[in-house]
Amino acid sequence: MDFMFEPMNFIKNLTYMGKGMLGILIVMGAIILVTVILNKVFSNKG
Repeated sequence: MDFMFEPMNFIKNLTYMGKGMLGILIVMGAIILVTVILNKVFSNKG
């Protein structure tokens, strides 16, 4: 198997990696937001 590192391919793949990271960030933010909302709704302060 012949492996060669081609920097231009790495640069082209940065857009896909960026979209993946953005997707992960959005999902994490949604989970945190839902957790905060559920904590406020179901908290017993009394």
